[in-house]
Amino acid sequence: MESVVYDTYDAYDAQSDLSGTGQVRVAPSARALATEAVHAGREDLAAQGLHAAPIDLSTTYPSYDSRGEAARIDAFAADGAEPEGPPVYARLGNPTVARFETALARLEGTESAVAFASGMAALSAVLLVRNAMGLRHVVAVRPLYGCSDHLLTAGLLGTEVTWVDPAGIADALRPDTGLVMVESPANPTLAELDLRAIAHACGSVPLLADNTFATPVLQRPADIGARLILHSATKYLGGHGDVMAGVVACDEEFARRLRQVRFATGGVLHPLAGYLLLRGLSTLPVRVRAASSNAAELARRLAADPRVARVHYPRIGGAMIAFEVHGDPHDVIAGVRLITPAVSLGSVDTLIQHPASISHRIVPSQDRHDAGVSDHLLRLSVGLEDVEDLWEDLEVALGA
Repeated sequence: MESVVYDTYDAYDAQSDLSGTGQVRVAPSARALATEAVHAGREDLAAQGLHAAPIDLSTTYPSYDSRGEAARIDAFAADGAEPEGPPVYARLGNPTVARFETALARLEGTESAVAFASGMAALSAVLLVRNAMGLRHVVAVRPLYGCSDHLLTAGLLGTEVTWVDPAGIADALRPDTGLVMVESPANPTLAELDLRAIAHACGSVPLLADNTFATPVLQRPADIGARLILHSATKYLGGHGDVMAGVVACDEEFARRLRQVRFATGGVLHPLAGYLLLRGLSTLPVRVRAASSNAAELARRLAADPRVARVHYPRIGGAMIAFEVHGDPHDVIAGVRLITPAVSLGSVDTLIQHPASISHRIVPSQDRHDAGVSDHLLRLSVGLEDVEDLWEDLEVALGA
């Protein structure tokens, strides 16, 4: 099973950064994805005599020009544009986090990106932006990540959701529809959607595509019409199970509104997390491709195993596998020894979990089943271990 990989695309050459935010001014060029993963957000380091990106932990910044500072804050409040000049306050922006945002935008092929303290904080900010415009209705396709499903269904932010099949998106749109939300490959079934066709069906309504599972290594939704690309950066972007974050890649117009919501609500990303994410991006293509190779082999072996009823593995590849067992899935969870039974995904080590019990437990049972999340489904996030060791562990666990 071969993955679709973007080897080259429009990227940027950096100019000097005079703002002190870490956000460099850019001009078009063409670079390979692997090159951008290593260099994006770091172009100004050599001129500063640095090799590794610095971590700026300041919560506040001194300024003897209070009139100028007031003017910059007024400008931010007016349209959300990043203030020119030195940083003001950590809730307004941080240079280390800004480097990660620059790099992620480059990898996703968007004008901007805005980082948050978690993926759910990022999604909440998107909904708040649309709600503030009087566009509280959301059209969504199941399955989504369980907490995303819950946030929409429960109406916690005043949203109203209409769940549809992809073919029903256009008919579900209303004058107050502010967003169409999809996830492809979907969590946890790995169902794939035709994002280009969906973007066309959305018309002028922004399409938000959760790209957490695929990452820009396997697909770039912005290239085929998605206006907003959501990541739980906790997963593959960080890649080592030691950082929690979320990010939205988008055009600069939407980014300005997201920054205003982030400033007002305080869902900011800690600078250390921004540093770890920037470091994680440098190995993202290598990690995703290596883990995907392992996953494709495990998917092949699982599909041939009589103890496995069905295997779900996306056409574009990736490091995620979903499979349904004939026996008790809880026995499989209890039987692994090398593989870690835990929630989350995208780390260098392999994780397994039972979605109906954990990640999608908050979704009503009938809605789970209707979306293909059966009680016998297991989700495997394949890591970088030797594939033979992983298969030996799975065989023992399946025998349980």
